[in-house]
Amino acid sequence: MSQIPHHIAIVMDGNGRWASKRFLPRIAGHKQGVDSLRRCVRTAGQRGVKVLTVFAFSSENWNRPIDEVSGLMDLFAMALGREVPQLKADGVRIFFVGERAGLSAKVTAGIEQAESATASNSRLILNVCFNYGGRWDIVQAAAKLAAKGQVVTEQALSAAMALAHVPDPDLVVRTGGEQRISNFMLWQSAYSEFYFSDKLWPEFDEAELDRAIASFNQRERRFGKTSDQIAAQVPVDRNS
Repeated sequence: MSQIPHHIAIVMDGNGRWASKRFLPRIAGHKQGVDSLRRCVRTAGQRGVKVLTVFAFSSENWNRPIDEVSGLMDLFAMALGREVPQLKADGVRIFFVGERAGLSAKVTAGIEQAESATASNSRLILNVCFNYGGRWDIVQAAAKLAAKGQVVTEQALSAAMALAHVPDPDLVVRTGGEQRISNFMLWQSAYSEFYFSDKLWPEFDEAELDRAIASFNQRERRFGKTSDQIAAQVPVDRNS
């Protein structure tokens, strides 16, 4: 019996390479990537995915050329204004996850407006990791506990993470042919299944998402147990 992952996380890689292959400026690839994200969000909702988390801008991406970073910030602000009304209509709730200090007032205002506009939605949660890093997330969670004088335990640290409002991802997808996680959801992906796609992100379509889900369904998720123990368990439908 096939199962739809409750939570899919995606490293959206390959925008710049997609543009370079077509002799276009890198920002053209990022613009095409927005279209791919729109398509992915729609398809994920149609398939019954409840949480979709995407890596939009890492804390390391500030090291890219200044003109590319500036273009990404402008594109992000423009995409917020253009995409949020439809996402709201489609029942998508948006969370932006990452360090907001240092972002421009325009970008911060757009983030806050998008979160507020979609706050009552529940069909699909879309986490956009922006100015995010997995190490940053662990450090900020530990700092929260230290400030409160709390004992650091796995449970306490998990509750202090920036993504504590959703369960850990069942499936982590990376596009672009690379096979690494690049500081993405280091804590939360401890028991996730991984799917590495050779598709560049602008090429990632409904069929490739279905292939990732099909691959997920071929895995046996044991969480430290044996196959016999898993077979003896009563199946639980997380999507019910």
